[in-house]
Amino acid sequence: MNLAVRQVTSEPVPPSARQHMVRMRDGVRLATDVYAAAGGSAPAPTVLARLPYDKNSRYVFFDRIAERFTARGYVVVVQDVRGKFRSQGRTLGWTGEVDDGYDTLDWITHQPWSDGVVGMFGDSYYGFTQWSAVSSQHPALRAIVPRVTCTANAPGVAAYDSGSGRQPLWLEGATYQAQVWTDNDTYEFDVDLTRRPIVAAYEEAFTAIGKRSAGFDLIVGGIPLAPYNGPHPYDARPVPVLHCVGWFDNLGIAHMRDYTELAERPGWAAVQYLVADTIDHENYFLEDAPATPETDHGEGDAALERMLDSYAGTAIEFFDIFLKGAARPDSLPRVRWKLGHEGWRTAETWPLPEATSAELYLTDPAEAAGTVPGGRLAPGQAGPPQSARWRYDPDDLVPSAAADTFLQLRDHADERRTLDRDDVLVFTGPASDRPLDLAGPVRAVLHVDSTAPTFDVFVRLLDLAPDGTARLIVRGCAQADRAGELDITLGHTGYRVRPGHRLALMIAGSDFPNHLPNSGSLESPWLTTSPKASLQTLRTGSAHPSRLCLTVLPDGSAVHHPAVHHPAAERLRREGGGPR
Repeated sequence: MNLAVRQVTSEPVPPSARQHMVRMRDGVRLATDVYAAAGGSAPAPTVLARLPYDKNSRYVFFDRIAERFTARGYVVVVQDVRGKFRSQGRTLGWTGEVDDGYDTLDWITHQPWSDGVVGMFGDSYYGFTQWSAVSSQHPALRAIVPRVTCTANAPGVAAYDSGSGRQPLWLEGATYQAQVWTDNDTYEFDVDLTRRPIVAAYEEAFTAIGKRSAGFDLIVGGIPLAPYNGPHPYDARPVPVLHCVGWFDNLGIAHMRDYTELAERPGWAAVQYLVADTIDHENYFLEDAPATPETDHGEGDAALERMLDSYAGTAIEFFDIFLKGAARPDSLPRVRWKLGHEGWRTAETWPLPEATSAELYLTDPAEAAGTVPGGRLAPGQAGPPQSARWRYDPDDLVPSAAADTFLQLRDHADERRTLDRDDVLVFTGPASDRPLDLAGPVRAVLHVDSTAPTFDVFVRLLDLAPDGTARLIVRGCAQADRAGELDITLGHTGYRVRPGHRLALMIAGSDFPNHLPNSGSLESPWLTTSPKASLQTLRTGSAHPSRLCLTVLPDGSAVHHPAVHHPAAERLRREGGGPR
């Protein structure tokens, strides 16, 4: 059976843009669109985006974004990165972005329409290219707005932060490399991930395409490359940063690490700003989940236009301050965050000073394997020593919360059937008659051992509704090769557990198809044809205090949180939405 592969090529350059082939220091030329600022020919500040997804595609909708920026007096420059779509050069992501970012900034400053001041904007990979430009330390770069992204990415890396131990390999990241980073075009195909060895499914795709992805081969070979040939962005010259974070983003853990790290660094701390919204990687909102034809901006132009007003507006207000000097920096809220199921809040710091830590111990583990409610999440003491086992079966893998975690909220799956599997452990808390507001980092500290020499632990914190529906709040994972304590980061969140709802903590040994199944042996999980089953043991009690660590607000503090009167904050409250 032949694999169906759809080749995605460049879309036309819109009439509102003029394309240039901009020369880099090694002679490679990168396709670069310029959208002129409205209001005359006087030099103006520039907003730059550098991306690998076709600068003219509807997927990145930069012609529509440019309308909003140019109307405010900015020149907009959008570039296909090296080796992608109309740009020349080798197709290997991450490796050339520091130098190419510097050279592009330098080209901009020598154009007659430039006043020498540049900001950068964009999501995901084109958030990473902003950090690469920071690493280049070009003096024209004055502010950045990285959205749903992180500094900790590189070719050969396909994982997100686990907080403890090694990371189970993020299979979606490997598929992304195979589809996006093979040559200038993108290739869409469905990978049969049930094949053994799994790598054979990708080999079939490369045979059909007639080319290979160098980035994919680095992942399979376990060969990461350093993405920065300059200083790490943390060690570069500070510039103002507006971090646009999604509580449901699959890169959210790593993005919040960037924010919290820089917020504590001298020089950087004074120029860090945070907007944290209840969105996933593709900018679907919790309040609209699951998406309908009327709210799905990936399908409908009207929904896209509604989303873009706030998506671009937050960045424009930031650039008005730091590129144009239109207002004082201290007029901008340092932190704007959305409490899921409640609304927008402002603060001076994150986590909030009034937030406190709360620990819920995993008790009654013998009841955890089977149907909900399972074991208990209990405050107070860890209790007597107890344990529970769950199995890892490579022929019966635990389904992921979403088949595509980039679109976590588009479908916002009900996970009650997964909770009732006999190969997961579930611990639930009591229902409350008052709201429980989560606002800050969440961790799971688990004491686990296994019959296998290597094993994975996947954790999901869910909102269990009175009608039995179970929906994701945060998640995390770790890979280990010995018995002991795993301190698993589940990420930051702002989320209201409503009256009558309960928290449910789910523990599993697989997460498929989001993650590569463990081989259960020392054999490569990519190459094994017979992965091994195993048994994992969770230990609880005073000697092994497995627990869920939350950051919570005191009763009523979110309801009565003082408002900051600023146009950005007012618009967010008025629209009930945030950036994309």
